[in-house]
Amino acid sequence: MQQLIECVPNFSEGNNLNIINQITAEIEAVDGVRLLNVDPGKATNRTVVTMVGTPEAVVEAAFRAIKKAGELIDMSTHKGEHPRMGATDVCPLIPVANISMEDTVQYALKLAKRVGEALQLPVYLYEAAQPNKQRSNLSHIRAGEYEGFAKKIEHPDWKPDFGPAMFDAKRGATVIGARDFLVAYNVNLNTTSTRRANAIAFDVREAGRVKQVNGKPELDEYGKPVNIPGSLKAVKAIGWFIEEYGIAQISINLTNINVTPVHIAFDEVCTKANERGIRVTGSELVGLIPLKAMLDAGKYFLLKQQRSTGVSEKELIKIAIKSMGLDELAPFKSEERIIEYLLAEKVDSKLINLSLTDFADETASESPAPGGGSIAAYIGALGISLATMVANLSSHKKGWDDRWKEFSDWADKGQQYKNELLKLVDADTKAFNQIMDAFGLPKTTDEEKAARTKAIQLATKYAIEIPFKVMQLAHASMQVIKAMAETGNPNSVSDAGVGALCARSAVMGAFMNVRINAAGYADGEFVKDIVARGNEIEQETIALEATILKIVNEKIGL
Repeated sequence: MQQLIECVPNFSEGNNLNIINQITAEIEAVDGVRLLNVDPGKATNRTVVTMVGTPEAVVEAAFRAIKKAGELIDMSTHKGEHPRMGATDVCPLIPVANISMEDTVQYALKLAKRVGEALQLPVYLYEAAQPNKQRSNLSHIRAGEYEGFAKKIEHPDWKPDFGPAMFDAKRGATVIGARDFLVAYNVNLNTTSTRRANAIAFDVREAGRVKQVNGKPELDEYGKPVNIPGSLKAVKAIGWFIEEYGIAQISINLTNINVTPVHIAFDEVCTKANERGIRVTGSELVGLIPLKAMLDAGKYFLLKQQRSTGVSEKELIKIAIKSMGLDELAPFKSEERIIEYLLAEKVDSKLINLSLTDFADETASESPAPGGGSIAAYIGALGISLATMVANLSSHKKGWDDRWKEFSDWADKGQQYKNELLKLVDADTKAFNQIMDAFGLPKTTDEEKAARTKAIQLATKYAIEIPFKVMQLAHASMQVIKAMAETGNPNSVSDAGVGALCARSAVMGAFMNVRINAAGYADGEFVKDIVARGNEIEQETIALEATILKIVNEKIGL
């Protein structure tokens, strides 16, 4: 499996697009790296860039970008609302796929060493890459900012980890490290007061505020200030005024969204703002966000409304955007802001992204794929979609208000089956294409023949397993369909019936594909086992369909 890491360098330029484009061009010139997002901020005079790729390629791209930023950005003239200390202010590496944090740290160290030595730039390590936990916190490293670094860098405690211990007036210094995924997020307020925005930030951030007694900081027995913790864990926050928008904001870093998700941070800021007579008007995302964070937010706000959460991924994202006002200052484009959407390979969803007409035309064409396996998966998706519709209608049925959560849970299950079956529409066609590719391999030498035979067998096994998975999912989805026929909105019982017909057809159609592909597989024990299991699923499905149709026909009554 390919290793992937993300890199999110922050450059101290947010207005001059020519400079920003020259920096990002360095990234795009490196093979093995994808530039996912470029997010400039005028008031902060800062651009957050997100790239992802193989570790070696990302290290190379980051080095080139840091080098170019140092050539183009003059920190001696830089002004901006965001704390900063260098042309490349911070450059974190984040593990994404098939790589540990420990290994990511090694790549961060490799990058930091190269930047320090080759570019003669002061480099500080932070987060997981910094062995000295007394200086692993970014805010501590950056304290005093660029303007205070000429003196700070001379102090023995603040000698750089790599590079010269000399103040670089033009480039400043940079911080390189490894960390978990961080969400940078700003909440908009209906005030222009930075002081009041900071008060709210202190209310919510984990570090809180220094306890005051008679206007002076209270000290502990060691002479250190006593802190009053804020209400949210794994949250860093400050308040600032953004001249570009004419409002104050709470600038938040969510360092662990499993501890404090974005929707909880938003709601807590709303609460603390209201206590101070201030209203939250919306929010904005800086950089990218994981899909799960948006889906969780959508479900959270629907649950607060006592509405069904068993709606489509697209609808959940829409609810999240509107509930948190993520589109207040600029359009929120999911395809550009959600990391999974940016990483997704279009070929993996080619069929399901077609219109109904185009999908039918593609199926009817002279191409052998999509074939029966893909159609079976799609029929199964349609069947459970009908049951999910019944669940959602039942959840909102007048007079059934006390049952909304019951049907919401059924709708959630239905959505899960639907999403998995839709993935298998393209997966089945991909499986067929892999068999064709294997048959097309050269077969001149004995080695080539052996490699070709092995590839054909591997592709054939995959082509058996995909429709078998369709069988399993379509059969399992019938429990939702049956429940909706029994307990759902009686006005929609016929929809549950049609859903049962679709699910039965999906199981039987997929089983035909299992069997025809199994005929070309050499492992007789595997074939015997999977055909036996398939027969069992098919018989159970036919019996379950009969039960559901009996319920449906009795309720229709004619």
